[in-house]
Amino acid sequence: MISKWMSVIVMLVTFVNGARNEDGIQPCAKVHTSSSVVPLGSPVTATCVIREDCPLVTGQAVHIEWRLDDRLIPSSPEASESSRLSRAVISSFNHTRAILTCCIQASPPQVVAGVEIRAGSPQNLTCQTNLTNPITITCSWDPGQRETHLPTQYSLHTEMWAENENYSYKLPQGVHHYTIPRFEFVLFYDMKIYVKAVNELGETTSAPLVLEPVSSAKFDPPSIQVISKRYGCLRLNWNLSPDQAWLQSCGLLNLEYRFKSVDSTQWNDPVSVLVQNAKTPVDMCHLLHWTRYFAQIRVRYQQSPWSEWSSSQSGVTLESAPTGRLDSWMEISEDPLLKQLNISLFWKPSKRFRANGQNVSYIVLVQKRVVCSTRENYCTFSLSRSVKKVYVKAVNAAGKSSPTVVQIYKHKAHPVVLDATAVPYGNNSFLVQWRSMDSSGLSDYVVKWRPLLKSGLSHIQFDIAGQNQSSIVITGSFEPYKPYGISVYPRFTDGIGPPKTFNAYLREKAPSMVPKLHIQKTWNSDIKITWDEIPLDQRNGKIQDYTVFYWNQKGPVNVVNVDTEKRSVILKDPSVHGAVLMVSTFGGSLNGSAVHFEFQPFDEVASAMIVIGSVFGLSLLIIFIVLTCFSKHERFKGIFWPVVPDPANSFVLRLTSESTQYTHPSCDSEDPIYLSHLSFPDIPMKLSKEEDDLWINSSEETSDLGESICGSPFITEYSGSNSDSVPYATVVFSGFCNSPPPKEPHVYLRSESTQPLLEAEEPFTPKCYQNLALGGMTEEQHFFGPSHDCVPEEVADPESLWDDFPFLRALAMNDTEND
Repeated sequence: MISKWMSVIVMLVTFVNGARNEDGIQPCAKVHTSSSVVPLGSPVTATCVIREDCPLVTGQAVHIEWRLDDRLIPSSPEASESSRLSRAVISSFNHTRAILTCCIQASPPQVVAGVEIRAGSPQNLTCQTNLTNPITITCSWDPGQRETHLPTQYSLHTEMWAENENYSYKLPQGVHHYTIPRFEFVLFYDMKIYVKAVNELGETTSAPLVLEPVSSAKFDPPSIQVISKRYGCLRLNWNLSPDQAWLQSCGLLNLEYRFKSVDSTQWNDPVSVLVQNAKTPVDMCHLLHWTRYFAQIRVRYQQSPWSEWSSSQSGVTLESAPTGRLDSWMEISEDPLLKQLNISLFWKPSKRFRANGQNVSYIVLVQKRVVCSTRENYCTFSLSRSVKKVYVKAVNAAGKSSPTVVQIYKHKAHPVVLDATAVPYGNNSFLVQWRSMDSSGLSDYVVKWRPLLKSGLSHIQFDIAGQNQSSIVITGSFEPYKPYGISVYPRFTDGIGPPKTFNAYLREKAPSMVPKLHIQKTWNSDIKITWDEIPLDQRNGKIQDYTVFYWNQKGPVNVVNVDTEKRSVILKDPSVHGAVLMVSTFGGSLNGSAVHFEFQPFDEVASAMIVIGSVFGLSLLIIFIVLTCFSKHERFKGIFWPVVPDPANSFVLRLTSESTQYTHPSCDSEDPIYLSHLSFPDIPMKLSKEEDDLWINSSEETSDLGESICGSPFITEYSGSNSDSVPYATVVFSGFCNSPPPKEPHVYLRSESTQPLLEAEEPFTPKCYQNLALGGMTEEQHFFGPSHDCVPEEVADPESLWDDFPFLRALAMNDTEND
């Protein structure tokens, strides 16, 4: 009662000693404490701040003191020029309630501010009933104070109004919880529970807790069974745990259920249901058809704590016909020979498509005719150019979906997509971005991708972006270090524009191999280095550049960067000693093996080549000459040195008259008939009158040597002095071995012979030859020339004259015998 009056006095004094301002009367000072309710025996800290406009301290020095109830406590001024701040510390608050005041030293002291401080009682009392055997109630609380030197006794008290029974439970020092046994409470009747704390300074109690024991019970997790009942719904049959089965008929229970589809990772928000008892089933509806769901439930009685969630149980909704539309993509090529279209059609479920069943297949129709039926997501077929659209339907055991119309678009040459790129987006996705120009009639964009190391239509995937989009995230089974071809197509209402195609890698690393260097000299003594392209499956990323390191024996290492498309480099230094190729991607670089090489100077190489060529040619010439000169094969020698008859050194073997036909000497004959490789046939011994005239008058046949050389008196046009080319001799070749004779005799002219003619060309040759065998020839009948040219100085022996002319001698002998 005293403390209450002290509080009223402090409030009144503070109000009277307040200062007036525009906002009303303000207190002269204010006290700040660490807490107005503190644990019993704990320390308390307080600070007093006096306002500048307080009328009690205007124009005078200020001295502040502290009082707890009527007891003066020590204080210390804060660092302040006006000393209007003061701080007080109570080491141990051992009162259940007390007034702490801030005063100005005066006669009597003036109270300017104050605050009531109370010792705290036990707080946060909670109790929970355990319905498992044995059934108990466990209560716990916060003692509300720190450790003090004053011993404090705690006790738990219960009061059951219906049974008119009270229980008290004393607790050991430092224990702040207790479990009430089952026989000391009733589940379905209210009871009052509180905690009391007692020490030498007094006692305090917590706020009482009134509850029905069963309403504070936390049920065990229930068990459920999920079954299909109707389209889009699953029924949940559930039960309490076996230890709590006797509570199934205890009255209304609150139940919550949650579910998620098999493809989802998040549970939906819980749905609350009020049930009569544990035997009441619960239906979950508005679910997708032919979809597996997982479900969980939990229960409580009125406002009791929720039980833990039950274990997950799954069920599948009933099957129905597919619903929604399909997204499609079509690739078209024309066959000019058959005048038809070859079509590859791809499709995928849209966001609104639902299979609603298992074993879903697809059919493609053209004018109610099925051209394709498959369980894959693609199909190839051929159509006439006149067909403008096809239809795709999804089919399961419950029925068919509504048809999805697919237009057969024409290719347009108008480019819209200017450039496109793709960057990794997470562990299995790409962020594809593109830049395009404005175009009328644009409906959407199609992003297509496929792995470049795999072939087949089954690996082609696509996604569709709106006409206002410039990026899309594509997700699939992308592998690191593998190349993927990505294309962005603009699609119009009446056609498809050209795409932008590029390659992308989810992650990159250094290539797996470096190609071998091929080195060669160029015509101007430079060095050309080339290498092959790295196979696609060993690149492990996009090749950024090739780097060639080369060096001399004494010089530094030089570096040349080469464009990825060239794969060759020309080094202007002919004294290069070695080189190394490095291939780089965004993921790393790999060096190849060092190649060492040496080239001779170009002049030395040329000189060596000239010497080698000269030696080789000279060797061939020597071998040719040796084979030609020493060869025993006459025909081979005759090819290079043909033998021309020499009349001066020729002889004629007289032939028999039994045969006038041409015969060939045998190759094995011991006495071959040669006349410097020319053979002459005999003239018949006697000629008839006609044959004789024909022989004399013939201008073509010149068997008579005298007429051939000097001209005949009977054929005046033949003259040795006025003819450029005169017949020299008419000969018949003796063929080699048994070769057949020629059909016509060969006429050797003067110009074809290497022998000198018997005219004045040689100084020692007589001007005219006479037929000495005729003897009695007149001067006018000189056979080889006019008579005035044939005036011998003296008559020589006829036999000695033939020694110098064996050929004429043979003719004379032949003529004598004929006579």
